[in-house]
Amino acid sequence: MQFISLCSLLVLTLLSDLPAEAAPAPAHTQPVTGQAGRVILFVLEGLNQHALTAGPMPTLTRLAKQGSVTWSAETVSPLPLPAMASLLTGLPVDKHGITWNRFEFSRGYPRPPTVFDYLDLSGGRDSAVFFMNEALYQLAKPEPYTDFQLCGPLRPECTPQRMVSYIKQYLAKAVSGHGFGHAILALPDLLVVHLPQGSRAGDAHGWESKEYRRELRSVDGTIEAIVDLYRQHGLLSEAAIFVTSLNGAGPTDVSGVPWIASGSGIKPGHLIRKPVSLIDTGATVMQTLGLQTHTEWDSRPVDEIFLHEPASPVARRKELQP
Repeated sequence: MQFISLCSLLVLTLLSDLPAEAAPAPAHTQPVTGQAGRVILFVLEGLNQHALTAGPMPTLTRLAKQGSVTWSAETVSPLPLPAMASLLTGLPVDKHGITWNRFEFSRGYPRPPTVFDYLDLSGGRDSAVFFMNEALYQLAKPEPYTDFQLCGPLRPECTPQRMVSYIKQYLAKAVSGHGFGHAILALPDLLVVHLPQGSRAGDAHGWESKEYRRELRSVDGTIEAIVDLYRQHGLLSEAAIFVTSLNGAGPTDVSGVPWIASGSGIKPGHLIRKPVSLIDTGATVMQTLGLQTHTEWDSRPVDEIFLHEPASPVARRKELQP
């Protein structure tokens, strides 16, 4: 089994011809200091604080203890597609407009710019994205600086273990000196990994079932395996790791999801005091990478997780000068 690379599916570029509003120019930006060289963002489904008591998740527990965490972050929708759209666009559902939960070709791609657009515009940063839900094709606009790989429940062979294997191949080719062969010619600055198994097991077998607990352990092992790939490539010391969930442990649970940041530039052992929304993830990723945070979206960086305060605008401008 192979994941499907959207960069090679040129037919999907036809979607870009659908009517769309032009993205507004940034009103102004907030300069920030660099915190980490790379970011890994794990986006789970079907997880809340109570779920951690359903079975051991040692990797997630370790990341929470070693970093900054809140167990009461607010998401925006119990449906994965609208929630993921909010995470990527930094906008609530009523602003990005995606209310459905399946891929619909005729609707085209989101009109608002995404965190991937901002990463490229702010610092020429590349992203690699691994989705495990065909509905998320809706968010995978072909772009030269973002490489999407997708599979999902329609492919029984699409498992977390296969995802780990594919990411391993991806990283090996990225460091080979020849790139991956189509889009990202080097290691991505942002790696996004979608792991929905918890929600699927909870919906199918019940939220107190052994199947749900087993899938949570599988998700935890997948996170550890991907982190270990970064360790093998000597990248872990410069990486920040984020973990959150699109929804909680139940079909209507949209509050109380974990939001964890750990690694380079992140405060260890810190309990986040201010309210956090799933929408804030994009701006926080940008600040973690030391990039400008655009204020035209609703996403705001969770400043209290960082070891260092943002630099002044003057200092940042001098830093950016050649």
